[in-house]
Amino acid sequence: SLSRLMKDGIGAEYTRADHAHLSDQLYAAYAHVQDIRSLASVIGEEELTPVDRAYMEYGRTFEEQFIGQEEAENRTIAETLDIGWRILSKLPREELTRVSDAEIREHYGK
Repeated sequence: SLSRLMKDGIGAEYTRADHAHLSDQLYAAYAHVQDIRSLASVIGEEELTPVDRAYMEYGRTFEEQFIGQEEAENRTIAETLDIGWRILSKLPREELTRVSDAEIREHYGK
């Protein structure tokens, strides 16, 4: 399957050591965004907690800058991973549960 192929083609020997954890964290956070959007549709975005609002901002940025890569935009895997970390930096550090402390120290907020 495609997911098995991806798992066999990422990591320190192929891309970068943080690739798998970063990918897991990006998509887990985005899945959480969908839940928060559902909640916001009921109670209104202004009633969300500060952390939930951070997820909403993360979701918008993830869609615009990560998923919405321009067709003519030719970026490297390293650039894409760096963009992923920059987007994750919209979330409080405590919310990052799928990346290691060492990865956070090296990449978060940079």
